[in-house]
Amino acid sequence: MIKIPTIHGFIDRRILINYTADPEVVKKIIPHPFRPKLYKNKAIVGICLIRLKNIKPKGLPDFLGINSENAAHRIAVEWDENGKTKSGIYIPRRDTSLKLNTLAGGRIFPGKHHFANFNVLQKDNSYHVAFKSSDETEISVDAQETNLFPNDSIFNNLENASKFFEEGDLGFSPNKEKLEGLRLKVYNWKATSLKVSNVKSSFFYNEEIFPKGSVNFDHALLMKNIEHEWKLEPSK
Repeated sequence: MIKIPTIHGFIDRRILINYTADPEVVKKIIPHPFRPKLYKNKAIVGICLIRLKNIKPKGLPDFLGINSENAAHRIAVEWDENGKTKSGIYIPRRDTSLKLNTLAGGRIFPGKHHFANFNVLQKDNSYHVAFKSSDETEISVDAQETNLFPNDSIFNNLENASKFFEEGDLGFSPNKEKLEGLRLKVYNWKATSLKVSNVKSSFFYNEEIFPKGSVNFDHALLMKNIEHEWKLEPSK
């Protein structure tokens, strides 16, 4: 893969839809050397729905950047390296509204990207984000900003959930026989709560992958207008 420079831009809107899952089920869908990163004996999986703005090599002016809607299916993982336990995210699939990303994914930056048609509506503090990809993968989410974190979440409060996902800044995507790494550096991490009224995922609700009862929606987080960088990390 061609080595890319540090990429800079803004996260215009990032929605994290998070589930708890049976660790034994998750073990079957993640590659070596990873294992599920557990929280209260549950694996944590989910979907990142992110609108990127002014994305370009660091140092170039914003007007040269590109914008896109993107989605990543995420699984919190950990592994042993040089005698230490490290943690991050395994991303089994990525989807994008930008055809350039489908051409460059796995060649210029990590991970194969599926082209998808996104439908995004935002009104006041409410969000509808949905997409259907070229291979019929579908997601649909309806949510509204709130000051209340769900009291039935495994994380108990917003601070615990926010910290868990802030620590998952290193993502690995499969490409041929490698796992390509990309690290997200957020200049000022700030996540707030979302109240979800509807969520559908053809991946996480596929009972051939996740048998009935093995995955359950837990909570959702929102990030807005976040300056950030992406940096390549060594492959595994």
